[in-house]
Amino acid sequence: MRRLIFVLFLFGLLMTACNPKTIQTEILNADDPTISVRLLFRTGSQDDPAGKEGLATLTANMLANASTKYNNYEQILKKLYPMASDYSAFIDKEMTVISGRVHKDKWAEYSELFKQAVLEPAFDVKDFERIRSDMLNYLENILRYSNDEELGKQALYQFIFEGTPYAHPESGLIGSVKKLTLDDVKEFYRNHYTQDMLTVGMGGALDGGLVKEFQKTFSALPQSGIPVPPAPVPEPIQGLQVLLIEKDTESTAISFGFPIDLLRSDGDFYAVWLANSWFGEHRSTASHLYQVIREARGMNYGDYSYIEAFPQGHARRFPPPNVARRQQIFQIWIRPVQNQARHFVLRAAVRELQKLVDNGLQQDEFELTQNFLCKYYLHFAPTTSARLGYQLDDRFYGIGGFLKLFPEKVKNLTIEEVND
Repeated sequence: MRRLIFVLFLFGLLMTACNPKTIQTEILNADDPTISVRLLFRTGSQDDPAGKEGLATLTANMLANASTKYNNYEQILKKLYPMASDYSAFIDKEMTVISGRVHKDKWAEYSELFKQAVLEPAFDVKDFERIRSDMLNYLENILRYSNDEELGKQALYQFIFEGTPYAHPESGLIGSVKKLTLDDVKEFYRNHYTQDMLTVGMGGALDGGLVKEFQKTFSALPQSGIPVPPAPVPEPIQGLQVLLIEKDTESTAISFGFPIDLLRSDGDFYAVWLANSWFGEHRSTASHLYQVIREARGMNYGDYSYIEAFPQGHARRFPPPNVARRQQIFQIWIRPVQNQARHFVLRAAVRELQKLVDNGLQQDEFELTQNFLCKYYLHFAPTTSARLGYQLDDRFYGIGGFLKLFPEKVKNLTIEEVND
């Protein structure tokens, strides 16, 4: 039987961040015996040069998962093991975050390894070949053949943002990753890992001297590099546009959506968040889309909707921090359904979305979702590191604390504001 992954655009529903000239720092003091650190660089896959898609991801992993001038990668892992700690990199369109956490008693030795990883990478050719091979394995085998849900989402982004730096996956394109060289990595590091692109985030058991010392360390980076590119401008969508990806499998994954000019700094953001939560809250068995497609008809595992980027949704329960973007899309994710049901499910999801646009929420639906969100948001950032991540996102969007604003904004919403 044949499988089709639909990427369908609907036409209907509806910061440029300045580059600091000195190293910016976000501090989150917490009653926590550990210290969390997040280095946020305003660079990501949008900075990949044409023909070198995947370079930002490869470069970040050459810092977080490779040797330094003082230790090879095996030695680093052996030193981190007794600390019960590690550090890692996460790369999105506009941000790269290198983060870690350690008990405060181990901070001195841990921070030394962490700083060496960022400031003094070895750029060893063996590490380069290993990491590039892992990236190619993901693109050639996992994304192409064993994760059709993610393939559908990536195809949706590539279709919507065609011709912009948002179009390609963060892991790049197969042809471009194969051509990347170690010299490409070194050049990208010089151009983008600079002081003006860096915000140092620290949280947990902190004192002023520790923070100043850690911040000062990164003055070893070049002061400035290549500026952030302009925000992407997707082409307007005329009517319906459909992309079909044909595969010989027995089920169909569906993703569809369209660009929206809505960010956390916008006045309508919280109203649309509430409506979307009622409609398709991620992994919520009570959301409307889930009830219509899975609960009432048992057609698949889940059906969700989003007004912000939600990468790796198959592996997450709650929205991740540090995937802030200057251009978002509204999207609906329909997890795989048997081929004979795919047309019905697609029509059902489109129909329910149109009903929401036309009719809005009823009073009881509005109140139930409002009460739900005023408690549910507490799960967004259960750790010091996650709260620190949200604090860094606040700087990107220019808002005064998303986690504090969220319950206030949601509690004060009216059903008229949400439906409008």
